[in-house]
Amino acid sequence: MKNKKEKKKLKEENKKKVRLLYRFTKGARGDFVSGMLFVIFENFFNFLGPLFLALAADILVKSANLHYPKIILRMVELGGGAEELYTHIYFIAIAFVIAMSLRSLFLFVRSKYLARGSETVARKMRNEVYDHIQRLPYEYHVNAETGDLIQRCTTDVDTIRRFLAVQLTEIVRVITMVAIALVILIPINTLLTALSMVLLPVILGASFYFFKKVQEQFQKVDETDGALSTILQEGLTGVRVVRAFGREEFEREKYSKKNIELRDKTYILIKYFAIFYAATDVIVVAQLLICIVLGIVYAVQGIISVGQYIMFVSYVRIMIWPIRQFGRVLADMGKAIISSGRLNEILEEELEKNSLNPIQAPLDKDIEFKNVNFAYGETKVLKNISFTVKSGETVAILGATGSGKSTLVQLLQRLYEVEDGEILIGGVNIRDIDKYHLRKRIGIVLQEPFLYSRTIEENIKIAEEHVELPCIEESAKIASIHDVILGFEEGYNTLVGERGVTLSGGQKQRIAIARTVLRESDILIFDDSLSAVDTETDAKIRSSLNERKNKITTFIISHRISTLMEADRILVLKDGHIVQQGTHDQLIGIDGLYSRIWKIQASIEQEEEVN
Repeated sequence: MKNKKEKKKLKEENKKKVRLLYRFTKGARGDFVSGMLFVIFENFFNFLGPLFLALAADILVKSANLHYPKIILRMVELGGGAEELYTHIYFIAIAFVIAMSLRSLFLFVRSKYLARGSETVARKMRNEVYDHIQRLPYEYHVNAETGDLIQRCTTDVDTIRRFLAVQLTEIVRVITMVAIALVILIPINTLLTALSMVLLPVILGASFYFFKKVQEQFQKVDETDGALSTILQEGLTGVRVVRAFGREEFEREKYSKKNIELRDKTYILIKYFAIFYAATDVIVVAQLLICIVLGIVYAVQGIISVGQYIMFVSYVRIMIWPIRQFGRVLADMGKAIISSGRLNEILEEELEKNSLNPIQAPLDKDIEFKNVNFAYGETKVLKNISFTVKSGETVAILGATGSGKSTLVQLLQRLYEVEDGEILIGGVNIRDIDKYHLRKRIGIVLQEPFLYSRTIEENIKIAEEHVELPCIEESAKIASIHDVILGFEEGYNTLVGERGVTLSGGQKQRIAIARTVLRESDILIFDDSLSAVDTETDAKIRSSLNERKNKITTFIISHRISTLMEADRILVLKDGHIVQQGTHDQLIGIDGLYSRIWKIQASIEQEEEVN
């Protein structure tokens, strides 16, 4: 019973994958239909070639048995009969060249249509999958493996493209080949036709068995390849960490183990192919031998002519290799179906939901957290958080790692949704505010900012593409990075390496700050984004932000008391609770976490000054 359910489920999943492939062909189906039509024309003229050779052989030996399709006999009559063609045999040679030329023309045209159709499908797939990924919830991206997503968007799409461009028409080609051969050969000699094709069903049966056998293995290889891509991506993007901790050998071993796993699984796949090709080679040779031996016997006995013998052998040779390749076609179809399923897994992920009737409420208002609770799975991170921030206030947040500081501001951006309680801006629940409006009006600078492999100017103006250089420079001055940029040989045109690898941590953070303050925001969040700059630069940046003409509600998360002390209010988090809140002067006068951290940091600074 369980086995039946599993089979039914697998069948439904395969149907779903095929439906996805069919959906993606919308807009390109005309190209595929045209391509398949030209495959039929190509096959027709491909089969005419051996017919002309057979006819030429029979005319040259003056065979009395010109038993050929009516269209060929009609051509003989138009040429003046067999005797006339005997003296003008080059007519048949010309007809052969014309047939092969038309075959080549149709081959080119069908390749053109199929290439255009498959590329159209691949483009649509890439665009739709990438667009879907962009609109998935933040939580999905936190748990997803980047390397695996890249592999799905590239290798899996290309697998489908290759199948549609090359293998799809092979199915039509084999069917039309067999049909044309039967139509021509059966009237000549039914028994010899049957014997010449007696092993073809065996080859087809082996192909279907092979297809079922390799499909599951393709899935395993694909998944392992995705895991290997993830390790590679992590190793390249985290090269600084790898070098800093001397983890080169560990990373090499980790990559090598996964690579060996991929090799072993691929080896099993290759073994299946080797067994299939070896077995079918024996069947193919046996089928050719049957046709050749019986054909010779029939020709010697006068049952068929020499030309017809040539035609039988030629047709079997033309058909048998594509039929033998049918296993590979089915295997590639299996790969395409699996790749379609891997893409479908992404497309079936539920998109990030907006409010039912989203509003674009003003965000330059008071912010209120009311009894907010939040958990990652079973781990409760925020517990009954309540506080109010006046418009234009600066609120600092201090707490140990894992106390919920970053989660607090991520809830404000609706990267995660509040599970219990509510967050209000100007009295409006943020659940009712349009997510994209909310995030556009909230500027955030992360501890580890992401910079693109572009110029410094392009990185700063990425959120406001049409701003002029003076505005960019003003933002850079606020972030205390303008003079540093001018010190580079290319200035604002300096190319930043991938993920900002050519810059120091502090320089990356300040460019990210410049990028954020360039765009007008109602709320600014600094998530430990001043950790890599010295205290003097830290003070300059905070001073420049305070001098801005528009008062912006600001959240500053930091472990450095000197960064937090000028805030209007300081919240101290511990184990998801607000354990203290007040100004710097108020909190240092109370025996608690804040005053203890302040004393430790103050004593360290005094020691540094003495030394």
